[in-house]
Amino acid sequence: MSLDKLIKQCKQQDRKAQEELYKLFSRKLFSVCLKYSRNQVEAEDNLHDSFMVIFNKIDTYNFKGSFEGWLKRVTVNTVLQKYRKQGAFDALPNNLEDEVSVEVTTDNVSLDYLLKLIQELPDRYRLSFNLYVLDGYSHKEIAEILGISEGTSKSNLARAKMALRNRLEEDKNYLRGSPRGIQTKKI
Repeated sequence: MSLDKLIKQCKQQDRKAQEELYKLFSRKLFSVCLKYSRNQVEAEDNLHDSFMVIFNKIDTYNFKGSFEGWLKRVTVNTVLQKYRKQGAFDALPNNLEDEVSVEVTTDNVSLDYLLKLIQELPDRYRLSFNLYVLDGYSHKEIAEILGISEGTSKSNLARAKMALRNRLEEDKNYLRGSPRGIQTKKI
């Protein structure tokens, strides 16, 4: 079945088509959820919530542009809306300069370990970091998405980088090979 036909059937609330769409995109969208979640269980909850929104809003998809891009955008917005409701973006005192530059060196660090460190960041730092570094949003766009100022976005990013750098420096064992319990893949 073609993707367009599958989407049309989902628009008609066809449960089998929805199940097929879930099977087709759940892995990719889980990866998106994992970037924005504190752990795997939360990512699974966010994936479920995202698919609920996707199936409720699929009528708004107009077959222009990438459907996968639309799915990712809905997923990110769903997760961010959840954090917004939880007050994850309440204003913090802004003790850092807007343009603080903090370099994070990730040489010889496994991606699994780095993802774990990112997931452990406080929500406001993790989400600003992911939107800027991983998804390429500007600080202006992040400010609009999260309902914060551009300065707060820059500060959150700097604090996220600083926290990651400090954590990497604290645990030098991870800079030399694979840590116990974390599998790395050779490419």
